[in-house]
Amino acid sequence: MANNSILVVGGGFAGITAALEAAEVGYEVFIVETNPYLGGRVAQLNQYFPKLCPPSCGLEIQFQRIKNNPLVHFYTMAEVVSVSGGPGAYDVKIKQRPRYVNERCTACGDCEKAARTTVDNEFEFGLCKRKAVFKTHSFAFPHRYVLDPKDIPADELSAIQAACPYEAIDLNDAEKTFDLNVGSIVYATGWKPYDLKNLDNLGSGKLKNVVSNMQLERLAAPNGPTSGKILRPSDGKAPKSIAFVQCAGSRDQNHLNYCSYICCMASLKHVSYIRKNYPDAKVVIYYIDLRTPGRYDKFKKRILEDDKLLLVKGKVAKIVEDKHKNPVVTVENAVTGIKSDETFDMVVLATGMQPTMSGQKQPFAGVDEDGFVLAAEDKGVVAAGCAKSPLDVMKSAQSGTGAALKAIQNVVGR
Repeated sequence: MANNSILVVGGGFAGITAALEAAEVGYEVFIVETNPYLGGRVAQLNQYFPKLCPPSCGLEIQFQRIKNNPLVHFYTMAEVVSVSGGPGAYDVKIKQRPRYVNERCTACGDCEKAARTTVDNEFEFGLCKRKAVFKTHSFAFPHRYVLDPKDIPADELSAIQAACPYEAIDLNDAEKTFDLNVGSIVYATGWKPYDLKNLDNLGSGKLKNVVSNMQLERLAAPNGPTSGKILRPSDGKAPKSIAFVQCAGSRDQNHLNYCSYICCMASLKHVSYIRKNYPDAKVVIYYIDLRTPGRYDKFKKRILEDDKLLLVKGKVAKIVEDKHKNPVVTVENAVTGIKSDETFDMVVLATGMQPTMSGQKQPFAGVDEDGFVLAAEDKGVVAAGCAKSPLDVMKSAQSGTGAALKAIQNVVGR
């Protein structure tokens, strides 16, 4: 029997947009998200351009739309295991990991206070630690804690459970599998930062004061590990000189062959973060081509008016550190031909956007050699957002709207 409901794989900005646009014209939608929260990479940003809005600005509106629409169902900590059937009649098996925290949770934080064990914080890209029971970020949706019981002593788990006044800690929670019957599938699985470990010449992620562009986002975020202060990870001191290395892993046949589209704009945005923190800091951007597509050219011109910002056309060959943990950048100026070693307090690598599905097998969705999803619209499968190609937030939202329309076209009349 034909089914007019739609599955959206991925609950980032594109996936949420696709789901809401379809639901608000009457189609039942199921969102499946692997993280404990909806919002994807946007939730990890400090601000997004060109208006430099905080992520809560756009996401809170989307979350309210989800709460108010009974046609939208979502499952966090979940993934697609298998897909069978065909257009209009897909049977999708979903696996959902246990959260160990039920709907009674009010996010009061008493459980976190009772926890002792700490591990690297994934949401903060390892810049700090988190407890075994945690809330990923201040505006997380759903607004509930998550318990990670792996390697946690029994007495600590008991203390965490006892600390909750609402009986929200459920140590008997278990993995669930269930089936969804849908007519069309939207893949909005998003992107991941290119792994610094792959960049041997740029320190392989081992140099303390060399951070990725997404790590800088978290350092600048008021709800981040340093409460919005951009500080050197090695000693917590304020940097007086910062370098940005563009195309760190992008446009490189040994890494990502393609341009990641937003890296130049992200670095220009980061200059505005730094200038807000440190009006007199020296900032240098090493670039191959400075790309600011479409209307973003005005943003670029505004940032480049900064007289303490220097742009150097040239590819960075390597980064090492001196005895004070200061990064030393070796670069050849493509205009003058002069090769030099420059020392900075901090370096930010503009790492590329790699599709989340790169290197992963996903049921039913085909991918190209880079890991981007190949749409199969004749089969009722649509790609959206950065699962399809590198995009900014605005274009991801537009892509989500387009995906919703295509998904509806796939199920109408079946």
